[in-house]
Amino acid sequence: MTKPVVLIAEELSPATIDALGPDFDVHHVDGTDRPALLSALADAKAVLVRSATKIDGEALAAAPGLKVVARAGVGLDNVDIKAATAAGVMVVNAPTSNVISAAELTVGHILSIARHIPAAHASLAAGQWKRSSFTGTELFEKTVGIFGLGRIGALVAERLRAFGVRVVGYDPYVTPVRAQQLQIELLSFDEVLRQSDVITVHMPKTPETTGMIGAEQLAMMKPTAAVVNVARGGLIDEQALFDALTDGTIAAAGLDVFTAEPPAADSVAARLVALPNVVATPHLGASTDEAQEKAGVSVARSVKLALEGDLVPDAVNVAGGVIDPFVRPGIALVEQLGQFFTALSPAALTSLDIEVRGELAAYDVSVYRLAALKGIFTNVVSDTVSYVNAPLFAEQRGIETRLIVESESPLYRNITTLRGTLSDGSVLTVSGTLAGTRMIPKVVGINDYEIEVALAHHHVVMRYADRPGIVAIYGQKLGAAGINIEALQVAQPDVSGRALSVLTVGASVPEEILDEMREATGADLFRQIEITED
Repeated sequence: MTKPVVLIAEELSPATIDALGPDFDVHHVDGTDRPALLSALADAKAVLVRSATKIDGEALAAAPGLKVVARAGVGLDNVDIKAATAAGVMVVNAPTSNVISAAELTVGHILSIARHIPAAHASLAAGQWKRSSFTGTELFEKTVGIFGLGRIGALVAERLRAFGVRVVGYDPYVTPVRAQQLQIELLSFDEVLRQSDVITVHMPKTPETTGMIGAEQLAMMKPTAAVVNVARGGLIDEQALFDALTDGTIAAAGLDVFTAEPPAADSVAARLVALPNVVATPHLGASTDEAQEKAGVSVARSVKLALEGDLVPDAVNVAGGVIDPFVRPGIALVEQLGQFFTALSPAALTSLDIEVRGELAAYDVSVYRLAALKGIFTNVVSDTVSYVNAPLFAEQRGIETRLIVESESPLYRNITTLRGTLSDGSVLTVSGTLAGTRMIPKVVGINDYEIEVALAHHHVVMRYADRPGIVAIYGQKLGAAGINIEALQVAQPDVSGRALSVLTVGASVPEEILDEMREATGADLFRQIEITED
């Protein structure tokens, strides 16, 4: 029997080959040699890459038997995920391989800033002996603020406690119970800035977090304070940071990531790197032997699962595994319901029930639990969210989850409901189904409101006292902004007389327009919901 061909397109650790085992015919190719790559892909069932090999539509077309693309690392910029999904090819990565390396680099930046290590070394290497020029500060009894308390933020906090620091943090999705477990004092965003001697950012890069620390936020900090960013370029406004460092608003910065990488010679980032009070590294968060080995071993195991026909929990797309064809279409629906749920949630999630009712009760729908958690965390954590780490994010935050399966479903052939208890004691439910022969994903319930809205990229949800003319009010606001209302559903008012409207709009609505709509309608619930796709 011929062994499946596994193509390794870049240098990976020997442990990666060992993890694949003897059941595969391992071939090697230089992935940067495009003709050689395309030729070698012709017989491949799997290809393992790092960051230099580009797997795009052309490469996928050259590999008719390809089942899985494995990226030995976190980022997937060099893999066309949509094209792979369309081709039925699974894409996997190693989302947790670099967390320890990133946390340790963060601590390294903090220590380098506190003790002027890079500058002192450069001075000594130049033949100088200027001890008094590099008097530093102790971390002991200082306050370190952490923005984002996911896996990396928690590891940073754990390591910093050994220095006797006070650790404070901000993360809108972490409950007080979880923060207590981490021994982190939860504060408001602004109070973390005001009280910290060092802040370090570990948030995802989204439209909301891009530029989250700008001139206004830097002005709140102590003039002796420092900022560190080993997460994503662009979370800190580079121009504002340059200004703050040069005019004395803050004392120092440690940077491993930049808005554009590598920074252009004439960019603000290049000027930042040249400042004497900046410690900079060229995106080294995952650049350790251990992280690279973990990444290789992780994706090798995923490749084995994929080629053996098993469910691969860390697939970043849904294209394979032993999922029943009747179950498979609902995975994307449940992920989108998770994003919808998170966007509606006014407080941190403490427990979640995934209720599946209808004909699906006869099948294994355990993947829906993973899909729900993946959707819930997709836009709220800094790490890439996958089926393997979504349950870990829930565990880290102390979120209990249950999968409830019942055959009885009076209104729909199948319906999935996410029912969450929040930290403020409230309960939020979002229900969805696949409708018609085209299996269109729809939201069919929000709390006690019955509604039927096809899921799209952009929604606005609002609840207000029902009265004549209110639809015209927000319709006029959106029309004046040139934003089309593509669909509108208004649920019947509840016992309090409040109606729920769900709008599907053609584009993201600017914050100033949302503020005007909220004020004009008097809505007590008002959310913009943006559904992202892999």
